[in-house]
Amino acid sequence: MQFLSKNQFHKVKLHFIKSNHYKVIAKINSVKGHFILDTGASTTFVDKNLKEKFKLISEASQIKASGAGPEQIDAFVSKKNQLKFGQWRLEQCTIALIDLDPINTAFVAADLVAVDGIIGADVLKKGKAIIDYNKNYLYLK
Repeated sequence: MQFLSKNQFHKVKLHFIKSNHYKVIAKINSVKGHFILDTGASTTFVDKNLKEKFKLISEASQIKASGAGPEQIDAFVSKKNQLKFGQWRLEQCTIALIDLDPINTAFVAADLVAVDGIIGADVLKKGKAIIDYNKNYLYLK
């Protein structure tokens, strides 16, 4: 841990939830939200129904996203957003907007709180992320 703080990594608390996911609190455009950390997701997503809440301006062009299943999901892209975890900040962050209703329906059915979005590998890579699975912390540089 001394090595990480010495090398300007910022420590972010992760909350392990009963779905075996990590939930993290972050701010997008200065608005606090609850997100799932997903190292397997290539892109960071926000529920399209929360576009106004997070002050996201999406482009008119529509793209298709895909998950682990065979179906493609309609997605819109919002560029030039600020993403912040504690003291760590990413300027000019691109965020995709998708329908998270299927995920949140499953969460609510499992007695879990719905999430606002998913933090993907794009953000983790830019932050040179290190995950301490033993102590439930994310370190970002």
